[in-house]
Amino acid sequence: MTTENQAYEEEHEDLSLNSLQSLRSVLTTREEQAFMSILFSSSATIRSSNFGLPRKEVEKLLKVSRDDAYFQSFLSRVNQAVGRYYRLIYDEGRDQVIAMLRVPARSARNTLSSEALAVLLFMFYQQEVLKHEYTLLNQLLEAFGHEVMKGGRRIQLAVAALRTIGAVEDHELSDKEPAYRLTAIGVHMFSDSFLRRMVEFSHSNQLSKEDVMKFFNRYNLYEEEGLL
Repeated sequence: MTTENQAYEEEHEDLSLNSLQSLRSVLTTREEQAFMSILFSSSATIRSSNFGLPRKEVEKLLKVSRDDAYFQSFLSRVNQAVGRYYRLIYDEGRDQVIAMLRVPARSARNTLSSEALAVLLFMFYQQEVLKHEYTLLNQLLEAFGHEVMKGGRRIQLAVAALRTIGAVEDHELSDKEPAYRLTAIGVHMFSDSFLRRMVEFSHSNQLSKEDVMKFFNRYNLYEEEGLL
């Protein structure tokens, strides 16, 4: 699931799914089957912990091996055909291909709680901007736990919700301290417009816990749930 802004919603609100028929004009039968396998494997109800397919498996379905030009052509042609509804993403670091459903922001706000959204953005900044390998549960509790009643429990529920949709995964440490890593899904859940507004709001300064909370509050991406 990746969110879209209001302008995108208004521009495409009257479109039907007829454009999916264009798949047959840009993909071979084998490529169409590979896309369907990626779509199937990206479902949270099908693979509870390993979303998407490794590139090696996709290439096996396509009957190629490390043909970068063809592989990128396949991703591009699929996205051109179904880009209004889905987006194929190849995560190089994880060597994983996933299919993400585009949803309007008004729908996304009903999928995750305010705490889950805040935790996800906090982890995104730590791991994708600061390049931390993982985020500790204690870091989340220190950043958010004292801001809400029963903060520890609510943060753990937020992490559990993110794990359920495949946005985060557990990261094992030698001392068994709880830690989490973003998956390819978690990295790509925020649309470019969403992140652009976040950067504009933070004025290019290091994103603190207050910045995260104020951002979600300012843009009213969800109904107030007493988080602040």
